[in-house]
This record gives sequence, structure tokens and C-alpha cells, in this order.
Amino acid sequence: MGKSPKSNEEQLDRILNAWKTLASDKAFGGMTAEQFETAIAPSKTARAKIDDLDSQMTHAINERDGADEVSLAKAAMVVAGVVGDPNFGPDSSLYEAMGYTRKSERKSGLTRKGGAAPAPPPKT
Repeated sequence: MGKSPKSNEEQLDRILNAWKTLASDKAFGGMTAEQFETAIAPSKTARAKIDDLDSQMTHAINERDGADEVSLAKAAMVVAGVVGDPNFGPDSSLYEAMGYTRKSERKSGLTRKGGAAPAPPPKT
């Protein structure tokens, strides 16, 4: 399995930092430290783009959640209006079409616990 993007970034930064700090005047792999920095710039640019997109995604999710809160409050008012309307009410097809269970189709909730059956007498 390959290395993680985070460990790749750390490795590139560590190599560049060590090179600039300890041997900035030397060339390795046919490159100077500045040429290496230019060569790895696309990796840094892509990471910056990903960070920006992550921030935009977080912002969009927060906007959606806030809008949903307002929208669901409005939806609750509409449903309450349907329930309270004498031409529709909680037993109407409209109420059911909105995703709710009609009053006439609800179960009562009453349950009767059955007693344990008596044990058969022992055989002798």
C-alpha cells in the first residue's frame, strides 16, 4: 500500500528543508534546491486547492443545514395546517401523501401481555 498524502507532504517538506538548511549550494539528482522546490510546487498547489475545496464544502454544508432548519419549520406549519383544515385533517389522503400515517390506519398501541402457560404436571 502506498504512503498517505500527509506522509508524502511531510517527506517533501523535510527533504526541501534539510537541503536548504544544510547544503543549499549543492545540486543533487541534477537539481538545485530551488529547482527541486519548483518541481514539487504542483503537489503544494494541489494540496492548497483541496484545502480550499474542503473549506467551501464545510461552508456549503453549514448553509444547507441552516436552510433545512428554516424549511422544516415551514413544512411543520404546512402539515399542521392540513391537520387543522376541516376539508382535509389527519385522516386525509393529502396527509398520507405528505408521508404521514392517517389517523384511521394507526394502531391503538394497546398490547396484552400473555400469561405464561402452566407447566404440565410431572409424570410419575
